[in-house]
Amino acid sequence: MTYEQAFSINSNTPPQAVSLEESVLGALMLDQTALLNAIETLHVEYFYKPEHQTIYRAIHKLFEMSQPVDMLTVVERLRLDGELEAAGGAYAVSKLTENVVSAAHIEYHIRILSEKYIQREIIRISTETITDAYDETTDVVNLLDKTEQRLMDINDKNFRSDYHPVSDFVAQANKQIEEAGQKADGLSGLETGFIGLDRITAGFQPGTLIILAARPAMGKTACAMSMARNIAVDFKKAVAFFSLEMSGQELAMRLLSSEASLPGEKLKTGHLAAHEREQLKVAAQHLGSAPLYIDDTPSLTIFELRAKARRLKQRFDIQMIFIDYLQLMSSGTTDNRNGNREQEISMISRQLKALSKELGIPVLAMSQLSRQVENRVGNKPQLSDLRESGAIEQDADMVIFIYRPEYYKIEQYEDGTSTKGMADLLIAKHRSGKVGEVHMRFVNEYVRFDNPMDQSLAAAGGMSMVSMPQNSAFDQGGGTITLDSKMNNDLAGDDSVPF
Repeated sequence: MTYEQAFSINSNTPPQAVSLEESVLGALMLDQTALLNAIETLHVEYFYKPEHQTIYRAIHKLFEMSQPVDMLTVVERLRLDGELEAAGGAYAVSKLTENVVSAAHIEYHIRILSEKYIQREIIRISTETITDAYDETTDVVNLLDKTEQRLMDINDKNFRSDYHPVSDFVAQANKQIEEAGQKADGLSGLETGFIGLDRITAGFQPGTLIILAARPAMGKTACAMSMARNIAVDFKKAVAFFSLEMSGQELAMRLLSSEASLPGEKLKTGHLAAHEREQLKVAAQHLGSAPLYIDDTPSLTIFELRAKARRLKQRFDIQMIFIDYLQLMSSGTTDNRNGNREQEISMISRQLKALSKELGIPVLAMSQLSRQVENRVGNKPQLSDLRESGAIEQDADMVIFIYRPEYYKIEQYEDGTSTKGMADLLIAKHRSGKVGEVHMRFVNEYVRFDNPMDQSLAAAGGMSMVSMPQNSAFDQGGGTITLDSKMNNDLAGDDSVPF
């Protein structure tokens, strides 16, 4: 839709500043310094009059060809391109230089032109959205995503610089190094509360895509929920948890069971002793104000997730996103409904990586592994086991596998220590660091992951709930759990307890 069509519908004059357009064009032809300062920030769309757009294209073309830019060369360029008449003729071009008092304020003038352009674009996009919304055949989810993306494109084009000198990034890197050095633990990213994992990763870094993968019943959801709980409760950082498999109510029961150290079976029956009811009450208060936001919308599409994540970031400044789990998502587009599932998963993983960079926060997506793991000696997973798409491995900045040797009847580690109640986090890919193996405690009764006892004791000075007996943590203060969407969506899956 053109501006003319959009504004004919609204019966209003488009926002414009024609006199400033003339002044800017005249300054570009008179002052070489003004041209150098403005050429990278001034876009042809900023000019409302078609004649001015034509003249600016000629100026830009001369600049790209490293030829002099003045009134005579611009006229000649327009003549050679057959655009002189479209620009209003040689006289109109010459008139532009007559009203220029000074080129000193050209950057301010360009900013005004950009504001007028943004106003026109917002009106045009809004008019198109209204027109499409009246169309009964319109897919509203795609319409929402398309409109949101168009508005963000305006922002990106007009307020984001495409390049920076390397000194800017060096300065940022030095600042990050200094800040990490000032911390006793040396962590530069978001802490998970898993001491061994944080030591290897230095915390989850902004703009990274993390894949947490395992076979069913290994504890993907339990591991992710333990991380989310630690970040929200212990470190007071806002977290979003998108659950496509379990309902928000089920997750809340999991959290209460873990926080109160009460078996889930007891919570389901409600048969609690007096002291257990007190434990549950304190646990609920502890979770009550943690900035943990749960969305249990089933069959979530990547477009819906992106839109929700942007709103959560804007409203609550979320510091990390968890998604349970990747294979339950869909692209939501008609293009992929008839296509290959592997291609669809590839598209989703790329979108998740883009989302992490866009919001500047880590995104952790859980993923299923293929059955090949079960046929391998030792049953340890490999990157090739990621189900349905090699793109997951390619897009991920980090891939973490959950492996419970006890589940596979392996009673001892190589050093002779018992595997009973243990789970290993295998970091199989780490784009910006080393790979390795982290031993964790898996408390099956409460379906949670804890630090091993030796690490918990070593961290006693900064002890969090996961590194001490659960009942002694209730007086630490805490936070809210907000349960969004329907609470009764009990989606059946192949991750029977524990998840």
